[in-house]
Amino acid sequence: MRFTLRPDIIDHQDINVLAFHSGQHINFIINIYSDNNQNALQFLNQNIIDLNNTVVMLGDFNIRDNDWDPDYPHHSIHTEDLFTLAESLGLDLSPPLNPGPTRFADNPRDTNFVIDLVFINPNNPGFCKRTPNLRLQSLF
Repeated sequence: MRFTLRPDIIDHQDINVLAFHSGQHINFIINIYSDNNQNALQFLNQNIIDLNNTVVMLGDFNIRDNDWDPDYPHHSIHTEDLFTLAESLGLDLSPPLNPGPTRFADNPRDTNFVIDLVFINPNNPGFCKRTPNLRLQSLF
């Protein structure tokens, strides 16, 4: 399997689109780093992209929310934008195999938190599938 970086589809310093062939289809993986101002997320929501074969979108979204971090008491104003984007690509938030922080503070007095997320296409059996306990199983 050969992966190709596709800046011709999205040309943004914090967004990488990788393409790969799976059978007769071209599939996409989107990796995102969204800074504290949510520039990458805003860019994606303002620039409609047609990547209907996106199988995974993942990255550091810099969004703290109690939807995926039970230790965080608030709901972020950016969560709706993130889910709107994911839904437009046919993706669902994938629960982690090992729930817990994804960003660890340098200072032991600071809080660890969850900001790295993975969204998958549950309807793309050629890439991954959900097992009954919601864990992902790679088909590579």
